[in-house]
Amino acid sequence: MAFLDKHKVIETHATLLLVLSFLVVTIGGLVQIVPLFYLENTIEKVEGVRPYSPLELTGRDIYIREGCYVCHSQMIRPMRDEVERYGHYSLAAESMYDHPFQWGSKRTGPDLARVGNRYSDDWHVDHLTDPQSVVPESVMPKYGFLLNASIDGRYVEDVMATHRIVGVPYSDEMLENAQADFRAQADPDSDYDGLQERYANAQVRNFDGQPGISEMDALVAYLQVLGTMVDFSTFQPDASR
Repeated sequence: MAFLDKHKVIETHATLLLVLSFLVVTIGGLVQIVPLFYLENTIEKVEGVRPYSPLELTGRDIYIREGCYVCHSQMIRPMRDEVERYGHYSLAAESMYDHPFQWGSKRTGPDLARVGNRYSDDWHVDHLTDPQSVVPESVMPKYGFLLNASIDGRYVEDVMATHRIVGVPYSDEMLENAQADFRAQADPDSDYDGLQERYANAQVRNFDGQPGISEMDALVAYLQVLGTMVDFSTFQPDASR
């Protein structure tokens, strides 16, 4: 009875109940979250996963700016229908350099986690310029203006430096060559050996087929790298985890 009387005091005082509830939730949250800050293996490292190149990173920023994540997810769940349609389920390591991650919360359009190299550059340009010309039932807006938006990568080094602050392992060499790598990836006639040494298997070509570098180049470069870093024909999950 004494216990019930004490519990009654809590139930009949809204402020006290609120304070105690807050304390319980806070302690429970800390117990779950704090240990993660001291674990180095929260995400299993996977061979092939690398930071985005300057051009790819710029394309990712355009992807976010235009709200592509609102209608497209980048997370394939380990379910049969997902894997059969989109490919191997998503690995945490594939998003380890995404700030913020692009998992998404709904799919008005298909998942894009494995869209890289599934379609040609021309297909992507046509689809972004006039989605209905490629997929008649599409409700996607037109992004043809990206073809006319020239970019020079003048701030890409600063963007990369910011990402390094939050843990992306961009080296001093990567930062020093940021603008040169930005230009080289969209120019197949350039000296891009250094780019591919710094960013393994970086795809080099004129992505939008036009002179100069446009926002369309950057966005297509980003889309074409999604899901291509890991060789799933040789990937073996860590059975000990």
